[in-house]
Amino acid sequence: MKGEKQAAFYQSVLNSFDKAAALTDLPKGLLSHIRECNAVYQMRFPVKINNQIQVIEAYRVQHSQHRTPTKGGIRFSSHVNQDEVMALATLMTFKCALVDVPFGGAKGGVKISPRKYTPEQLEKITRRYTTELIRKNFIGASLDVPAPDYGTGAREMAWILDTYNTFKIGDIDGLACVTGKPVSQGGIRGRTEATGRGVFYGLRELLLQKDEMEAIGLTPGISGKRMVVQGLGNVGSYAATISQNEGGAVIVGVSEIEGTIYNKDGMDIDKVLRYRKEHGTMIGFPGSTKLEDRNGWLSIDCDVLVPAALESQIRIDNAHLVKAKIIAEAANGPVTDEAEAILLEKGVIILPDMFLNAGGVTVSYFEWLKNLSHMRFGRMEKRYNQNTYESLVNLVEKTTGKVIGKRERQVIARGADEVDLVRSGLEETMINSFYQIRELKNRRKKVNDYRSAAFVTALNKISSDYLSMGVFP
Repeated sequence: MKGEKQAAFYQSVLNSFDKAAALTDLPKGLLSHIRECNAVYQMRFPVKINNQIQVIEAYRVQHSQHRTPTKGGIRFSSHVNQDEVMALATLMTFKCALVDVPFGGAKGGVKISPRKYTPEQLEKITRRYTTELIRKNFIGASLDVPAPDYGTGAREMAWILDTYNTFKIGDIDGLACVTGKPVSQGGIRGRTEATGRGVFYGLRELLLQKDEMEAIGLTPGISGKRMVVQGLGNVGSYAATISQNEGGAVIVGVSEIEGTIYNKDGMDIDKVLRYRKEHGTMIGFPGSTKLEDRNGWLSIDCDVLVPAALESQIRIDNAHLVKAKIIAEAANGPVTDEAEAILLEKGVIILPDMFLNAGGVTVSYFEWLKNLSHMRFGRMEKRYNQNTYESLVNLVEKTTGKVIGKRERQVIARGADEVDLVRSGLEETMINSFYQIRELKNRRKKVNDYRSAAFVTALNKISSDYLSMGVFP
């Protein structure tokens, strides 16, 4: 059943591509080439676990090499299969193009359930997988750059880096072979929160569009909007906390593997996360009600629904239950193409995954650049800027005869740290990309939804790369 959903996920991605391709005037041969995955590496490797040999199934897919290196996360999940990885790699190509990150799309997957292995066993599997990638030239700063995804994090990326450097002694750009690393090992500040923060920036811009909000009965702005979040992993937790703490959104519902909780007046998501960490579950959180149906998150009355877990969560059989006015796809492929048709008919606005969760790859790009330059962002200019701002504050005090308070002085005269620059670059990227998509949607009469507009925008960029670079003789 799960395999069927993943095959449907890949087909759903292709269906969305075909829908968008029909709205362009691009050559059919070029579109056919862009549509398909360039390389699929399917592997089986043995690992000794508890004195027994286990054969691990794993994949690395490079969808497009119109830009190199290719880029995409590595997923550890018992549900990994080739169709799923191909779908995710395909989305990565369009995601990178949308946010003007110069990578081709790729994705990796290892078919294991991380919860069933000790850290030592996971390290052994990760290093063995990396070795397989090295053998086939499927990893390298100029070839293919992995990153974290579902079931992986900074720890696994550190193991990948160490394994790569063991084989590639003397590679001066070895740090750039993988992103999402710990800061102490060449990572970048702000990477952990990047995808969730990108969700916030993209959603905030949509909610600022007065005409579109009026059409669905909402006032402009994210403040006060009732939000339901499905999935409290890295993406969902940061999307929720940032939307609440920086945007003023009200979290009325949260769903996780243990069930769904609800409070029509809202819940402090920071307290929900702390409660779950302390108790191992969020069920029983003070003031909340547990819904009888674990999938009840779908039908909660809210303004914004944020599916931030796995693909194919909103399907043709449950799309009619959705009461949200906006669906913000924080996960990859949470809404199938069949479900999307139903939701669009109902007037629901869907912010597509290929745009909304591009914050991760955007900040990964910043990390890659940092590794290639061999310098921390802000190191050269932070003190210069701080001294310049301090001089300006002193000049204002001297000219006006008024004294600026210590706290205000610190805010005004402070130079930007690495995390400030990363957040600024991410915000700029998400805002620019949103308005590119929206401008095309408003300009092209046949493009009446954000997913089609995002695909067409990305297709135009990718095809321009192919044609201008002389890829086709």
